Amino acid sequence: MSAKIRLQRHGSKKRPFYFIVVADSRAPRDGKFIQKLGTYNPLTVPATIQLDRQKALEWLNKGATPTDTVRRILSFKGVLFLKHLLRGVSLGLFDDATAMEKFTKWSAEHEAQVKRRQEEAYRQKRARRVPSTGRRPERRPEGSGGGEG
Repeated sequence: MSAKIRLQRHGSKKRPFYFIVVADSRAPRDGKFIQKLGTYNPLTVPATIQLDRQKALEWLNKGATPTDTVRRILSFKGVLFLKHLLRGVSLGLFDDATAMEKFTKWSAEHEAQVKRRQEEAYRQKRARRVPSTGRRPERRPEGSGGGEG
């Protein structure tokens, strides 16, 4: 049995919402799964991702293969970078404390970048809104206009 880390679709038509799951590669997309690792909502700006890093790292170390989209999500959340650092620790290139220090530094920079993107998207959304004058539109007097004639 080969395990895959993949997306399981939920949500209504044209409103996708995904669970990130570990499943047998032979199981159907929305079928039986082994463990749920998190969620992914592509409709928000930026996309909302909730992921249990530790569980994902354990499954990667066990040999589970992520799909292309899940690989991008794991990379975005730093799971693949953490796996890379821990491999360096096991090879003796540096110690565990140095690896965690590098990961925390990367994580802080990444969170700041995501926050900037979120604020920029919010500013753009506000700029697109039509400013209202606060007045109600004028009503036409009765009897004038394109009624029956």
